[in-house]
Amino acid sequence: MFSIGKLSGSTGVKVPTIRYYEQIGILEEPDRSEGGQRVYGEEAKERLSFIRHARELGFSLDEIRELLDLADDPNQNCMAAYEIAKRKLIEVRNRIARLTALQGELQRMLDQCSCNTIGTCRIIQVLSDHSLCTSEHLGTEAGCKAS
Repeated sequence: MFSIGKLSGSTGVKVPTIRYYEQIGILEEPDRSEGGQRVYGEEAKERLSFIRHARELGFSLDEIRELLDLADDPNQNCMAAYEIAKRKLIEVRNRIARLTALQGELQRMLDQCSCNTIGTCRIIQVLSDHSLCTSEHLGTEAGCKAS
C-alpha cells in the first residue's frame, strides 16, 4: 500500500497531478486510512504509470481516458487503440513538418543577417515583412512568399 507521497515518488507524478487525475476520473478515488489519508494499491501505481507514459508520448487526457477504457477490457479487439495511436503519429508527423519549416526559416534569417546595424538587419526585416519568408511556418495560415 502506498501513501500519495510514496505513489508520487514511485511514479514521478506530482501529488497535485494525482489529485487532479482522481478529480477528472482517470484515476479512481483511493481508499482512506483511519486517519483519512489516501491509500493506494499496486493497481493504482500501474494505472498512474500508464497515464504518465502516455502523457510523455503526447497523448491528451481524453485519448488516455479512451486507452484506459480499452485497457480495462483486455479481451476486446485492439483496433481502437491502434487508431488512437495512429492519429497521434499523424499529429506528431505534422508537428515535425511545421517545426522543420520553422527551423529552416530561422536558419535563413540567421544566414542572411550581416550583423551590422539594426537598420540593415535581415532578422528584423523578415520579422517586419512576412512576405520575405520563404516557407509556411508555425503561426501562419497561408505560406510565405519566396524572396
